[in-house]
Amino acid sequence: MLELSQKPELEIRQGISMKKLLIVDDEAVIRDLCIRALKGYHIVQAGTGHEALALFDKGGIDVILTDVMMPGMDGIELLKRIKEKDPTVVVIVMTGFAEKDVILNALKADADDFISKPLNLLQLKTAVDKALVKKALKEEIASLKSLDRLKSNFLSIISHKFRTPLTSISLFLQNLGTGIFSPDDPDFRMNMRLISDESAYLERLVSDLLVFSRMMDTGKALQHEPFSMAKAIHQILSESREIAVKPAVEAILDLQDVPEIDVDSEKISFAIKQIIDNAFKFTGEEGEVRISLGHDPAKITLIVTDTGKGIPGDEIPKIFEKFYQIDPHNTGQVRGFGLGLYYAREFLRMHGGSIAIGTAEGGGAKVTITLPLQQEQ
Repeated sequence: MLELSQKPELEIRQGISMKKLLIVDDEAVIRDLCIRALKGYHIVQAGTGHEALALFDKGGIDVILTDVMMPGMDGIELLKRIKEKDPTVVVIVMTGFAEKDVILNALKADADDFISKPLNLLQLKTAVDKALVKKALKEEIASLKSLDRLKSNFLSIISHKFRTPLTSISLFLQNLGTGIFSPDDPDFRMNMRLISDESAYLERLVSDLLVFSRMMDTGKALQHEPFSMAKAIHQILSESREIAVKPAVEAILDLQDVPEIDVDSEKISFAIKQIIDNAFKFTGEEGEVRISLGHDPAKITLIVTDTGKGIPGDEIPKIFEKFYQIDPHNTGQVRGFGLGLYYAREFLRMHGGSIAIGTAEGGGAKVTITLPLQQEQ
């Protein structure tokens, strides 16, 4: 919070002239007056509350100036609905009424400022400028709170993921420490194998953490270079741990000769790897993973399908959330951090691409990735 209070107002106000304002009033003359007073902003206008909500739902609105008394939906009801959708949006209430109840209801609905009618144009411009500064502060506070929650969740997940294999190793070592097992005892060999497996899993967790720590810097500029999707797929198949432990799962490839594209190869390889690894991970001990690659004049398309149990329909909207993991057997012991698909989607979006997940024929999962052939740099 100290950093927020020390940040110069001028820095927060940068880019204000590009902000989008929505003016809501049933009188066209009032809307025109506001537009003339607020030159330099991107202005949209609405004559009713319902029209204003429709415009707001399209996105991009930063500040709303709304009258109170309007036919249909009044300004207070509009204020309530908008704050429910996005609490960081700043709403300034314009009213010719000084009744205490009107002001009290607007304050209860979280109005950010008031302007009295008839309008004072200088006061209007000052109120909007101050409102945009307030919005910037709200967004930064919300971002800091979100980051704090994210850190707490991440630390909780890390501690849980590490605790399970460490506990197992400790128990196995205690069994060996009793001295009741001889090196030739089958139980001795089983304990040693389990210790080795859990140690290898811990090593993979650390390795994954290092990868995610590098990948999490999504604000870093993309490092574009020529990239072959087919070569990347073959490399992923040859190096994947998930594939190595599923020798009876067959990889069926249909890789057309597609052009190279200029992308950040590390990020796109990461995204493809998450999809292929998941296909093998959620297929049983036997089955198939089909990988198809093709293109048209505008885009490259990669489709990965598996013969696993598929993804329940109610889970599909959640699978791109941070830390969310599919647990088909409800064991609570799904390995990994639940970050792969989140970052896969983010990296594809950075390149103008997309990812869609659904159900394949036969009930398995089907993942479709698209990337434009021409990348904007």
